[in-house]
Amino acid sequence: MKGFFMSRIIALLILLIPGIFAVIGIKLMRDMVFGILQAPFPFLWLQFLVGLLLFLAGLGFVGGFILHRDRKRNKVQKRFQRQPASDTKK
Repeated sequence: MKGFFMSRIIALLILLIPGIFAVIGIKLMRDMVFGILQAPFPFLWLQFLVGLLLFLAGLGFVGGFILHRDRKRNKVQKRFQRQPASDTKK
C-alpha cells in the first residue's frame, strides 16, 4: 500500500511541474499586455514569446499525459484511438 501511495505522489509532482510552467507563462503574457517588463527580459515581445512557449509546453505535456492515460484505459473517442500498426512488408 505504501508503494502505491508513493507512486501517486510522484505522478502528481510530475504533472504539477509543467502546470507551474504554464501558470508562469500565463503570468508573463499577462504582464506584457499591461506593459510590465520582468527582470530577465529586455523586450516586451520577448517576454510574451517566452510566456507563450512556457504555456504551450506545460499545456501540451499535461494534455498528452491525460490522452495517454485515457488511451490506455480505452476511454477516448474513436478518432483519438491508436490505429493498429499495419504490416507493410509483403
